[in-house]
Amino acid sequence: MTVLIGTASWADKTLIDSGRFYPPEARTAEARLRFYSSQFPLVEVDSSYYAVPSATTARLWAERTPDDFVFNVKAFRMFTGHPTQPRVLDRDLRAALGEPDARRLYYRDLPTEIRDELWRRFVAALVPLAKVHKLGMVHFQFPPWITNRREGREHVAHCIEQMSGHVTSVEFRHESWFAERSREKTLAMLLELGAVHTVVDGPQGFANSVPFIAAITRPDHALVRLHGRNAGTYAAEGTTAAERFDYLYDEAELSGLADGIAELARQAAFTHVVFNNCNEDQGQRNARQLTRLLARRRDADALDVVTGAAVSD
Repeated sequence: MTVLIGTASWADKTLIDSGRFYPPEARTAEARLRFYSSQFPLVEVDSSYYAVPSATTARLWAERTPDDFVFNVKAFRMFTGHPTQPRVLDRDLRAALGEPDARRLYYRDLPTEIRDELWRRFVAALVPLAKVHKLGMVHFQFPPWITNRREGREHVAHCIEQMSGHVTSVEFRHESWFAERSREKTLAMLLELGAVHTVVDGPQGFANSVPFIAAITRPDHALVRLHGRNAGTYAAEGTTAAERFDYLYDEAELSGLADGIAELARQAAFTHVVFNNCNEDQGQRNARQLTRLLARRRDADALDVVTGAAVSD
């Protein structure tokens, strides 16, 4: 029952600009990743959401981190149904599409052969991490317009099927998936697909809110993603991610979350906790706090909390 705690990304602009997490000498991408991985055992790669990474980049990630470090990788946004700018596609794919002049493309706009090639390249980019056992979950974060209807369920299943052989996690952003009448069916669907149910903490009361449901759908992995509780910005339009998730959990809130995380950890071999309150160093500060909280109770809860340097800092 191992708990790994980290944050979403290690290179957000507001994190670097804050000057509060990285030491002054960590001025390069390599130095920052080396320092981050000395502090935490887990990170979520968010750059892969914006563009399919290269295998070369993934190899460098693997080389710059300790042997037991783990990367969760966020799925490319086009796969999950988000609009995508054509310029983020590789040049040969843009040429095959006839250099589209549309400002935004959706997955449904692509010919089958282009879709298949995108999946092939995404999977190939993960190989350097998988080869050295540093690949954790491939995380699919579906937008609010992917709702609990037949079309939405079919698309979720399609994405998971493309990642056969990998541990996948699914996060929903629409209330229909976990309404009282559909909650058990949603969990049963993820169980059947072999995908990890993502336990979410975030503001409630919006159409894109989902409740904190401490349930597992795979015995080997559980995932908790913490978005903060800033109700004023969570559903606001035209905000950056840093503005939307601008929130620092207090000690009492983290203590309450620790109870739910400990319950999950008793059911799964590995529990990953990712802080996505990504304004400045809020996620890193909270990740350290939660690590300390869980480390203090690890004997009582029979948890193996991987601490890195986060506890002693």
